[in-house]
Amino acid sequence: MPKGPPSAYDALRCKTSSLSPSFGPIARTYDFLNHLLSLGCDFRWRRQAADLLGGRGPLKVVDLATGTGDMALALLRRREDVAEVTALDISEEMLSLARRKAGRNGLAQRVCFVRDDATETSLPAASFDAATMAFGIRNTPDAAQTLEEMCRLLKPGGTAVVLEFSLPGNRLVCAGYLAYLRFVVPLAGGLISGNREAYRYLNRSIEAFHQPAAFCHLMEQAGFAHVQVVPLTWGVASIYSGSKR
Repeated sequence: MPKGPPSAYDALRCKTSSLSPSFGPIARTYDFLNHLLSLGCDFRWRRQAADLLGGRGPLKVVDLATGTGDMALALLRRREDVAEVTALDISEEMLSLARRKAGRNGLAQRVCFVRDDATETSLPAASFDAATMAFGIRNTPDAAQTLEEMCRLLKPGGTAVVLEFSLPGNRLVCAGYLAYLRFVVPLAGGLISGNREAYRYLNRSIEAFHQPAAFCHLMEQAGFAHVQVVPLTWGVASIYSGSKR
């Protein structure tokens, strides 16, 4: 399929395609800062994302770019019909923390953490009932390719659920949110984690990422039907869902 001219997001991801290793050094403060900087909303957002899984149990779910495993564990806590989760991430430091977290919560027997690339996994096609991804797709080298990989992993009719930051549609809310992202987040993130640049990247990636209508179109192009978007907390995050054709 021919591609149009590169977007601002394409330019940003090309410049930051080697970013993923930098998440390792902030792994130990990653959860604390996520909860602090989202004012605790990320807990509720993940629960809402889990509620959008389709199908009937027992469900096999793959969670891409799992980080420290919060989305994978939210699925297991929230959904009794989720039998098992395969959770993958490119960072071994993140996965190490995720495994310990699963053990502390008594969920280690229902989740398997694997080091793998969300854009091109080593997992077999059509082997999952649902696929999830929380706050990871904008960090991949190619969002469209990642969505195609999610589609490949799903059985026909399987559900994909993507939770990601977005920009509010209201101009005043958006202005306040951008000020928070540009000034408060890098300062607080840098002071606590010791890596200010990782948190400067956060606001740049959110501002440059596909906005909801464009991302829904990407999902449709990747092979998903019945695509919908649910804005969260005045639009600072969005949940996208669709079913494999």
